[in-house]
Amino acid sequence: MPSPRRVCVLVSGGLDSLALLLQLLRAGHRVLPVYVRFGLRWEAAERYWLHRQLRQVRQPRLDALHTVRLPVAALYGAHWSLQGRYVPSHRSRDAAVYLPGRNLLLLTAAGLVCAQQGIGTLAVGTLRSNPFGDASPGFFRAMGRCLTAAFQHPMRVIAPLRTMTKAQVLAAMPTLPVALTFSCLAPRGRRACGGCNKCAERARLA
Repeated sequence: MPSPRRVCVLVSGGLDSLALLLQLLRAGHRVLPVYVRFGLRWEAAERYWLHRQLRQVRQPRLDALHTVRLPVAALYGAHWSLQGRYVPSHRSRDAAVYLPGRNLLLLTAAGLVCAQQGIGTLAVGTLRSNPFGDASPGFFRAMGRCLTAAFQHPMRVIAPLRTMTKAQVLAAMPTLPVALTFSCLAPRGRRACGGCNKCAERARLA
């Protein structure tokens, strides 16, 4: 964790990103939350819960939410994350929820925001259970170098929760407002569907 400074945090409305945001605030950092809108089918519900979280944790060192629109329809085509068909169910492996290039796109968008605002640290809430190559320590180090070169602004990508599981995060932060977090691939309005991969993951924590 860097010494107290201004940090950009990628937020999603989920448990992981909220835990990271709170951890950074408690460590004395000034935090700029950034949300990237790809146009995925769960984002309306996700943003609703994210705004509720930010209202609850509002404090002077928490900046206003910065939203970036980056539609991926032209890149993803008829992907389940856009069309809502063949959504990974509660029986699926975690690898089934892979979104091509997601972290690459997230970090590029947030990295540009960092460069524009003079922020040198970009934090993501990746946990130990993440099985994808674009969530590895090597990838984050490489992205820091890439963003620094692309934007001519010194930058590093950190993942302070990378060695922890969700259960360990909850144990370490017992006051985390879990009821305000949201993670579902096929929401019904603002509520979780109860039958997708992400809902199954959440149920295992109960």
